[in-house]
Amino acid sequence: MKVGIAGITGKFARHLGYFRNSSKLPDTLRSSLKLELIQGNAFDNDAILSFVHSCDVVVFCYLDDDKLMVDGQKLLINVCGDEPSVTWYVASDWALDYTKLELGQLFPKCPMIHIKAYIETKQDVSGVYILIVGSMEPVFSPFFNIFDPESNTFQYWGEGDEAMGGITYDDAAKFTAAVAADPNASGILKFVGGCSSIYKIAQTFEKIYGMPATVERRGSLDDLYKHMHELSSSNPQNVYIYVSLFFFYYWINDQTLIGPELVNARYSEVKPVDYEGNMYKWPREPLATSFFSLTM
Repeated sequence: MKVGIAGITGKFARHLGYFRNSSKLPDTLRSSLKLELIQGNAFDNDAILSFVHSCDVVVFCYLDDDKLMVDGQKLLINVCGDEPSVTWYVASDWALDYTKLELGQLFPKCPMIHIKAYIETKQDVSGVYILIVGSMEPVFSPFFNIFDPESNTFQYWGEGDEAMGGITYDDAAKFTAAVAADPNASGILKFVGGCSSIYKIAQTFEKIYGMPATVERRGSLDDLYKHMHELSSSNPQNVYIYVSLFFFYYWINDQTLIGPELVNARYSEVKPVDYEGNMYKWPREPLATSFFSLTM
């Protein structure tokens, strides 16, 4: 079986090819006899044709602006549809159940809504959609600004007991690899490693690392909703000051919860860890940078 991974130099895809820059790949991948590397960009039609040729399934792992996520992905889907060997296509990206969102609510997910609708118009390629809620590693990173590693403080919006389903990058990649090797995979497939809340995550932190943690409330979910929209309206070009707030809001407001129809058991060879298991993997000092330290 031949699996095409579009965007293999990315954090997630390297845990699972087609790529823009081979220098980003570790030597273990570049030297693998099981891996054929094809370099090109998302709009290089000849390179895409060469990449897709004789693949059984293609997994899309790009993560970039809307032009790439929509137009680039549509081009790849079209080429897959013209390649007889490609039976199905795994669309990107994985986080949150975007099928429960309306267009415009969580803007980074709009491309996924468009792509799912586009694939459903195609007669010559079937779509598979892997949904995982959120990734655990970024919870401790500066992206969400939840965890302050200097003071061991967890800051949150809401009540602090909202469910935060999550899975590690490594476990999400293992499930994706299992799905790619499953000839019967189809439709929407949902996976979760564990579910916790900010308060429970802080308690687990104390248990694992043997040091006290402080939990501080920033405001209600209504306060968060107002704040994130004020930031996006006042400075729309500075996406990084508000994108994490949008993600966090839709992660914990119950709208994008994964479940209850999980398919973990279908791929029982994968044993995902929960939040506690993830913390066991990381010493205290690099925990806040675990997201940036992800490698093969």
